[in-house]
Amino acid sequence: MKPKILKHPSYTYRKDGVYYFVRNIPKDLAKHYSKSKFVKSLRTKSKRRAVTASQVLSAKLDDQWFKLRLVDDSDPLMAIKVSEGAIACRFGFTLSDALAQYLETKGLDKGVLSHRTAVRNCDYLKLAIGEKGIEQNTTKDAANFREFLARKGLSGASIHRIFGNIKAIFNFCILENGLDVANPFSGTYLPSSRPLETRRAFNQSDLLKLNQLCVNKNDDIRWLISLIADTGMRLSAAVGLEVVDLRLDEEIPFVDLKPNRHRGLKTLQSVRCIPLVGASLWAANNLRSKHVSGVCFPRYFSSGKLSSNSASASASLNKWIKSIFDENYVVHGLRHTFRDRLRNVGAPADLIDQIGGWSSSSVGQSYGDGYSFEVASILNSSGYRFLLIFTSLIVILYD
Repeated sequence: MKPKILKHPSYTYRKDGVYYFVRNIPKDLAKHYSKSKFVKSLRTKSKRRAVTASQVLSAKLDDQWFKLRLVDDSDPLMAIKVSEGAIACRFGFTLSDALAQYLETKGLDKGVLSHRTAVRNCDYLKLAIGEKGIEQNTTKDAANFREFLARKGLSGASIHRIFGNIKAIFNFCILENGLDVANPFSGTYLPSSRPLETRRAFNQSDLLKLNQLCVNKNDDIRWLISLIADTGMRLSAAVGLEVVDLRLDEEIPFVDLKPNRHRGLKTLQSVRCIPLVGASLWAANNLRSKHVSGVCFPRYFSSGKLSSNSASASASLNKWIKSIFDENYVVHGLRHTFRDRLRNVGAPADLIDQIGGWSSSSVGQSYGDGYSFEVASILNSSGYRFLLIFTSLIVILYD
């Protein structure tokens, strides 16, 4: 009986049960290498993982060799253009490779917002330390990345979230490809919290002043502020609005707030219809007059990209607001103010939660479909119509 021949994945062999990858260096490229073979432990005993890792490594080598051959060609300009890519390939798996593999495999069950967050976080890392191979990143790089994020003014909570995402991407690449390297982003000291700007509610006189200045300036930045002031929307939700979301031809004009191709929404409760009154109605009419279709605030969209840039909007809006007031006001304070204004006119708590998109801690609040949008049928516990709540609110603020 002939002995059974164990077939291994292409370009691999086993030693002590562990798979190794091996490929001969092409003779025409031998001058670029100190050895005649490329050998690397795949750090796995699993044939399935060895197949995946060997295919990826083989593709990387083929790409590297193609670029090296271009470098060896006679056109010096071509050599300059590809030499950086060829050097990067020598690092093995780059951050871009790891991100692509993570999104293609583990990201299949995640939403668009999760994809965009991972891409953004990796872009931050590239800006901080450059594009490196996964195996070339060090704990010092991780510390530098932490300081880079801190200099951007991100809160401790945001830095924790970004590091968590980067660690997950690195861990996935290391485990999937059997890399013999520790995750440099594990164990990095992270601040428990950074001082956050106090999100103070605006007092009545300052809110009136802000609204009047917005009317005087009368541009898209001020429209955004006014829209938030009288709807209580989060900045990220408002920045990503499309013109079609402004339902101005209805009996009661409203914003149809829902996820779109530009951005998701923070919570399930964030999906809602919000009546447009006062400053928000003024802003919405201006936006509809300026834009027939598309996004409402194109200045906050990256060129050629669909994702809205709420961070840029926050910086510019807060800078303008801080130039006016001595108080520590920020744009998110308008959302806090909105809740206070609804409380002050006696709106019931569950109605406030529904209008503002806040989650309720009460189990009973999750029963039923909530308040109907139609004004005639929306009553609070005291018998006041929903529109009267808003009318009272506007009278209080604008009389």
